[in-house]
Amino acid sequence: MTSLVIACAELEIEPPIDEMIPAEPLFILLDAYRGDDLYFLRYRRGEDIFYAAGDLKPPLARAPSLVRRYEVPVVSPLDIQEEDPWQRLTQNLTPVPIMTVNEWGTLREQLFVDILSREKNQGVAVSFDRVDYFFFYDAQGIFRARRLIDKPAWYSVTDHVNLTDHFEAWQAPVNKFLLDAGIETQEVIFSTGDLDRGAVPFLYINTAAKLVVLIQYEELPDTLQPAVPGTHALRTVWHFLESHSHTILMRPFSSLQSLLTVVADTAVETGRSLTTETRFDTPIPELSKTTPMDLVAWETELTRKLGRPPSRGTLRFLAGGDVFFPRFVDAVTSAEKSVDIRTYIFDDDDVALNMAELLKRRSREGLDIRVLIDGLGTIAASGTSSETEPASHQAPGSIANFLRQESRVKVRAGKNPWMTGDHVKTMVIDRKLAYLGGMNIGREYRYDWHDVMVEVTGPVVDEIDREFQKAWGQAGILGDFSYLTSWRFRNINEDAGGYPLRLIYTKPGRHEIYQLQREAMRKSRSYIYIENAYFTDDTLLQELILARRRGVDVRVIIPLETDSGVITRNIVLAANAMLANGIRVYIYPGFSHAKVAIFDGWASLGSANLDRLSLHINKELNVTTSDPGAAADLIAQVFEPDFEKSTELKEPIPQRWTDYIIEMFGDYLF
Repeated sequence: MTSLVIACAELEIEPPIDEMIPAEPLFILLDAYRGDDLYFLRYRRGEDIFYAAGDLKPPLARAPSLVRRYEVPVVSPLDIQEEDPWQRLTQNLTPVPIMTVNEWGTLREQLFVDILSREKNQGVAVSFDRVDYFFFYDAQGIFRARRLIDKPAWYSVTDHVNLTDHFEAWQAPVNKFLLDAGIETQEVIFSTGDLDRGAVPFLYINTAAKLVVLIQYEELPDTLQPAVPGTHALRTVWHFLESHSHTILMRPFSSLQSLLTVVADTAVETGRSLTTETRFDTPIPELSKTTPMDLVAWETELTRKLGRPPSRGTLRFLAGGDVFFPRFVDAVTSAEKSVDIRTYIFDDDDVALNMAELLKRRSREGLDIRVLIDGLGTIAASGTSSETEPASHQAPGSIANFLRQESRVKVRAGKNPWMTGDHVKTMVIDRKLAYLGGMNIGREYRYDWHDVMVEVTGPVVDEIDREFQKAWGQAGILGDFSYLTSWRFRNINEDAGGYPLRLIYTKPGRHEIYQLQREAMRKSRSYIYIENAYFTDDTLLQELILARRRGVDVRVIIPLETDSGVITRNIVLAANAMLANGIRVYIYPGFSHAKVAIFDGWASLGSANLDRLSLHINKELNVTTSDPGAAADLIAQVFEPDFEKSTELKEPIPQRWTDYIIEMFGDYLF
């Protein structure tokens, strides 16, 4: 991979990225060839000549007549230093016509006319398969294409575009352009002139095969310290010892509470399993026409049960990593004072390192950046990799150390006494804007899995912020005694508007998410929609069955395959039990990691799965509301599209005798 080494030895406050074009010579493409599987380039930068090669995906020899998915290969090195081997290598290949920077500018104006804005300080977030860019016109009116993480802070993202959706429409104008330019073939490679970090200096288009190849010039930090084989196991053991030694001394109250919660819930679980019944002999009734539950009375009851009134705020649902991540990156690049991230997993894959690079840079620009990770969750995730991760990716030995290297980022890893964890995912920007939901920081959440986050504004952000401050303090050197400083927290969003919102929790000794969702199932009279990745709680399964037998329209979206095989087998039994009792079960294509539910208009979403860990053991955070507009948006933006994408289960899924053994022990493990 062609790379440019960047060193950031200075930790003083540095100016933010501006609009200046790097004062370096352009990439000048000298020769371009391609075979069926590879392309070969010879180009000049300054006085130096470089050679490069990369994959054509899909290969031209096997490309179907209609290709709807485009890969984004990255320039890879070709170790050729002399002219003769280059000539021998390319003599049997097809030369590709080369178009100039000016010619690309002419065509680009035609292709992007309906995408880009020419308004001052505005631009568009543009997604490809592996990277997000920011397209804009700078103060001089010059078109610029930067990585989204390098967006100038004073620019705003006005729209988000997946450019692959537009490639088909490019066919006619590109063919006309080639014809007018006297190009007899249907393939061409453009020099774009891009030189910003992560630039795409060359663009190959083949309209016959409907193939677009964005040839990206990548930069890699020289501070990356790759993992040493065997260190993952050592880190796991060391973290376990830390969590059960001096950590308990500094967190005596919370550690004892966690232990009592695990012991008590383990004892109670046997009783829950014995009293759960999912088989009924009576016929399944028709759907009821009764009035939905009284949400005004329900909210009054919630205030009484929780002992606290609702807060206020607004929700904006962000379904899918392609929607959430560009918006979150935009928020971080535009932040003025602080970014606080609390996540179960901050992975060490390419997406996570890209985010880490942004956080590090913003910290060097003077922002207060804090990252709180769950120690065990992050270590476990670093031991696996996504199937879609680039083969060239090199993971650091420790993501926490990588975040700290040559930056001002503060990182704390929460400990896991008695194997309990902090499963909360929140991001707070400038203490005024927050995100929460099911997504961690990693490739699976950006590209591979389906998930849902929500953007939150209003006074409720103060409560989310306060929860971060508590968790951050507890993960520090003061441990449980950090609560003595909590009096210093001040609300800053009290005057903001919005509709009633509540945060509900799972914490040691507090099972609000479980108790309130169970009660909502009992009170529902019209409909219950649920989408959840891990549906293994027997008592909630029974409540859903009882609701359907009252005539409630119960629909559940689940993945048939999860990231854990044993949980998948547990879900099979749950799906068959629901189907047998008239519940409409939808199998999401691929893996849906979403955790959303709505009960007669009362919406609940966040980090909590419907399993024992999320409902009784770990720390979790959900946001709830009875606002009619928010409920309608949740149905329209999440449930209706996911019902449409999913396949409704009509026949029971084949079961194995081992499934019942897995389910029996699984009640205690997950």
